[in-house]
Amino acid sequence: TQELVQLLSENYKAVVSTQSTGVMCGVLGGAMWGPHIRKWMAADETREADLGQFFMALDPGMFGAGFRERLQQLMDEHRALSPIEGQEKVLVPGDPERAAEKDCQDHGGILYHAAFIRDMEILAKRLEVSPMETL
Repeated sequence: TQELVQLLSENYKAVVSTQSTGVMCGVLGGAMWGPHIRKWMAADETREADLGQFFMALDPGMFGAGFRERLQQLMDEHRALSPIEGQEKVLVPGDPERAAEKDCQDHGGILYHAAFIRDMEILAKRLEVSPMETL
């Protein structure tokens, strides 16, 4: 439709990013992409997920001086943005992981939901292995 064409033309960067991910993870890796990926939680879905992976290693030093400083500025500017309603602050990649790591250190280990521990005990019995030890 005309509305879709307009939406895609106005958001071409998002389209290019999505297509790049599909090419690198799906097409390049011989896996599914875009509309060929199975429905995630559909009860009638029987196909394997067949999701591809893509890993890239870059040397930021090859792209100009001051990478660390520019990246830090980008992260600081994003953290300084106004958060959406219901959120305390804007997070950048790594923030949730650092908070989780601190939480584990503060509690002396990983906190698991009781349902997860129950499920792991059931699985351990079924597999005839020792269950996880809890603190």
